[in-house]
Amino acid sequence: MLKKDRAIFAHKVLQRLYKTTPIPLDHTDNYTLLVAVLLSAQCTDIRVNQVTPALFKLASTAKKMATKKPEQLYPIIKPCGLAPRKSRAIVELSQILMEKYNGEVPEDIELLEELPGVGHKTASVVMSQGFGHPAFPVDTHIHRLAQRWGLTNGKNVVQTEKDLKKLYDKKYWNKLHLQIIFYGREFCSARGCDGTVCEICTGCYPKRKKAFVAKKP
Repeated sequence: MLKKDRAIFAHKVLQRLYKTTPIPLDHTDNYTLLVAVLLSAQCTDIRVNQVTPALFKLASTAKKMATKKPEQLYPIIKPCGLAPRKSRAIVELSQILMEKYNGEVPEDIELLEELPGVGHKTASVVMSQGFGHPAFPVDTHIHRLAQRWGLTNGKNVVQTEKDLKKLYDKKYWNKLHLQIIFYGREFCSARGCDGTVCEICTGCYPKRKKAFVAKKP
C-alpha cells in the first residue's frame, strides 16, 4: 500500500468513527481557549478541564488576568504541571493582549507565536479551533500515530506537520487533527497498540508482525 493509499484508508476509518469532533478543552471564547491550550502542554485535557473552572473564576478575561500575580495562579494550575512557568506566561500574555490588542486574541498565527508560552502547536490550535482557519496542529501523539500509519518518516513534529498537510486537503485539517487525537486515545494509544493491533495499523500494514518503534520528536 502506497503512502497516499494509507492516508485515504486512515481518513475513511476516522470519518466513520468520528463524524463530529467536539473541542476537548472547555472554553467560552478565544481567550479562555488560548489559556486552556497553554495549560495542556504536557498535561491531559481532562486535567485541564478540572483546573480551568477555578482559574476562570479568578479571571476569565485578559483585562482581569493582567492584574493578577503568577503566585495567585500557581496553586490553581499546579495539577497541570510546569505551574511556575505557565503562571508567568498566562499573566504576561494577558498583559501583552491588553497593551497591544485591546484585550483580544490576535487572529494571526505569527502574532500568537510571539506571546509568552505560546508555541506553534498552541497557536495552530487557536487558529483552527478558535478562529476556524485551516491549520494542522501536531503534537507528540499525532506524530507517533502518523509514523505508525506510515504517513511520515519525519523525526520531529515540524516535518510530520508538513507531510500531513501535503497528504490531506486543507478542508479536512481542522477536523482531522481532532479525529486522530480521539482515535489515538481510544484505539491506538502508546500502550494499547504497538502498531499491530488497531484497525488503522493493521489496515495500513497487514503484514507487520513486530511492534513498531516510532522516532521520538
